[in-house]
Amino acid sequence: MTTTTEETNMQRRWMLAAAAAVLAACALPASAADPYPNRPVTITVPFAPGGPGDLTARFIAQGLQKELGQNFVIENKPGANGVLAAGVVAHAAPDGYNLLQISSSHTANESLIPNRGYNLMKDFDPVASLNFTEMVLMVNNELPVKTVPELIAYLKANPGKVNFGSGGNGSAYHLAAELFKSMTGTQMTHVPYKSSANARSDLIGGQIQVMFDALPSSLELIRAGKMRALATTARTRSSVLDVPTVAETVPGYESTIFVGLMAPKGTPPAVLDKLHDAINKVLSTPESTAYWAKQGARPMIMSREEYRQYLEHDITETAKIVKISGAKID
Repeated sequence: MTTTTEETNMQRRWMLAAAAAVLAACALPASAADPYPNRPVTITVPFAPGGPGDLTARFIAQGLQKELGQNFVIENKPGANGVLAAGVVAHAAPDGYNLLQISSSHTANESLIPNRGYNLMKDFDPVASLNFTEMVLMVNNELPVKTVPELIAYLKANPGKVNFGSGGNGSAYHLAAELFKSMTGTQMTHVPYKSSANARSDLIGGQIQVMFDALPSSLELIRAGKMRALATTARTRSSVLDVPTVAETVPGYESTIFVGLMAPKGTPPAVLDKLHDAINKVLSTPESTAYWAKQGARPMIMSREEYRQYLEHDITETAKIVKISGAKID
């Protein structure tokens, strides 16, 4: 059987096309099969560089780089109580290369800011919890109280005459004080500041008399005797400050600031699991425990489902405080 030139050319074209298809088919799975992550991962942080939240993200990023062999890049997007950063990541590709660091502000925002442009539990998948920081209940040195029972008695004897400060309306510190008021049946007048640092200065100066603040931010001032610490706000006593917990006087009281990671909704479960497991390995190291302890923080190791339930519970409980207090974001 003879083959014409036209048939030969046709056979060659078919062979070339088939070879090209094979090469393409081989190339695509090879890329898709590359283990995650195969390029840098961005963690968007809703805090300015240098603060406790930013340092937490950078510590975790370093640990993940060691565990997963890829760079984890921090991108700071502070503003609007965390809404700005969340809005950016909510619309990012759900491929595991865009992560959002969240804090207690984000669960509070679900009731504080109705028009956020996203829903935390509908537009994101939980990745992993990171840590929590206890707050400290402090008073001005001139206030004649040295314990939580004495403070409660003083507030009841002087309803509305004591001022408490916070880092702003709707902040974790504001809501911690509102929870305290609600559970103790006391009254205080809220004085919001642009930052907790400004509130601390006025607490020292006596313009306000009471304040809830992050323990790491106030620890050195307390040790220097600038203000008096009455209690911390976690379930158990602090390892860095020898005072009781609020719950020892007010059973059930707890108010802490947590930090965690989320990913855009639809991120592959295998990617979420890999990130979660790597993060928990980082959190389980002695180096991690020691690092958090210096900041008055504690590792927060949960399964992804436990983390999801934690977020939903925090959203619900915070909404109750917001409703009772009438707290609003400026």
